Amino acid sequence: MTIEEKHKKYYEWLNRINEDIIDPELPIIDPHHHLWTKKHPFAGSFPYLLEDLKKDTSSGHNILGTIFMECGQGYYPDGEERFKPVGETEYVAGVAKTSKNLKDYPSILGIIGYADMMLGAEVGEVLQTHIGVGEGLFRGIRHAAGWDESDMIDNSHSKPEKNIYFNANFRRGIEELIDLNLTFDAWHYHHQILDLKELATNYPELTIIHDHFGGPLGIGPYEGKRDEIYKKWKDDISSLASCKNVYSKLGGLAMPINGWNWHKKNKPATSGEIVNANQSYYLHTIESFGFNRCMFESNFPVDKRSVSYHVLWNAFKKMTSRFDSGDRAKLFSETAKKVYKV
Repeated sequence: MTIEEKHKKYYEWLNRINEDIIDPELPIIDPHHHLWTKKHPFAGSFPYLLEDLKKDTSSGHNILGTIFMECGQGYYPDGEERFKPVGETEYVAGVAKTSKNLKDYPSILGIIGYADMMLGAEVGEVLQTHIGVGEGLFRGIRHAAGWDESDMIDNSHSKPEKNIYFNANFRRGIEELIDLNLTFDAWHYHHQILDLKELATNYPELTIIHDHFGGPLGIGPYEGKRDEIYKKWKDDISSLASCKNVYSKLGGLAMPINGWNWHKKNKPATSGEIVNANQSYYLHTIESFGFNRCMFESNFPVDKRSVSYHVLWNAFKKMTSRFDSGDRAKLFSETAKKVYKV
């Protein structure tokens, strides 16, 4: 089967679930999506380009704009190793400029790139270069820290070492972020949440965005242990929330690593299935962090392996139907605006 045939078959599967849009006028900023031009390990065998993003963001919800999240796309092929990730920022800044000139295309309002915090003080030059090519859109970095001892769990694409948040070089790099007033998106697994709390406690000036609920795993050695993991996760999230410099992104639970296995079923997830399976994670995080420090995210196209864009945002709206309009506005757009300065 060719890539084109696989692509067609996948979209036929994804389109088996279509829903009416809930609250279509509610303003949304999607603060977490990727772009890539070729096969990518995060999302299977398909590229995800501006045109694909446009199809998703124009599928019925009122998407005002988006924030791009680093994913190893567009790195410079040559030159000094530490500067190669700057190519991603330059690439996305170009895509953002293109989208402004196309009718009904999403506005990319900010860019989160990658810089190796393990460089310590030397990362400052890299960050300055990101800012220089970012066309005013560069907001911060993500240095993914997901590490697990099991060979059944893939470590993050940035190839972190164990206990990276405690590493002296990493922390010196964090100081460079603080000096430049840049944000830090944190992505790791559920057993690393308290490690991030230690980092946040030591650097209260750093704005930290906690991605994907801290990655509660449901595969490999964690399969069949959801209740046990959830109990510890819940306590750790409550503890992390005591750090007022940490914000929480609400999304990223439809990845295969979370173990719900929607990507293996005859149909993708419905909004009701998302709510029934995941609502406790969302509501506990909102209760812990408060509306002022939470924002919904799509994590597309990674979560697209399990659910379509319009269905996912329907699920978010169902989970928050009992909240008042002011609090919902914070979750769907205002917190993202504040944190990423858009």
